[in-house]
Amino acid sequence: LHYGTLLGSRACAHMAAAAWATGFLYSLLHTANAFSMPLCQGNALGQFFCEIPAILKLSCSHSGYLREIGLIGVSCCLGFGCFIFNVFSYVQIFRAVLRIPSQQGRHKAFSTCLPHLGVVSLFLSSVLFSYLKPPSISSPSLDLALSVLYSVVSPPAF
Repeated sequence: LHYGTLLGSRACAHMAAAAWATGFLYSLLHTANAFSMPLCQGNALGQFFCEIPAILKLSCSHSGYLREIGLIGVSCCLGFGCFIFNVFSYVQIFRAVLRIPSQQGRHKAFSTCLPHLGVVSLFLSSVLFSYLKPPSISSPSLDLALSVLYSVVSPPAF
């Protein structure tokens, strides 16, 4: 996995810049929308992190709620596209690794790819469960554990 050699440093820099810019824009849109919503139930969250679903529970603005749901819908579509791209990439990586003639070379390549795939799976499964779980199984301690899992534990491993 020699990105710099295969893609060139300029392409790597463009991909990194695109990832940072997309994350910044995504955060900016959610933050601007959250600050524009009036809060009817005070401003105290029962969370460790100030997350979108917790803010939506405090909001009494129907239009702000709909804007946020629209932003979440767009981000889900973009996230699904990224997920499909990652699956396609890993299929290509595994096909290339399986063509490596030596057992030691295959083992070295898999030992690099599989931990990353595990972290990505941990991140995606905890985010999906956190945001898509039914309200009936919601509890402050479960919400805290899930938010720590996907926002503190897995990102450094990326």
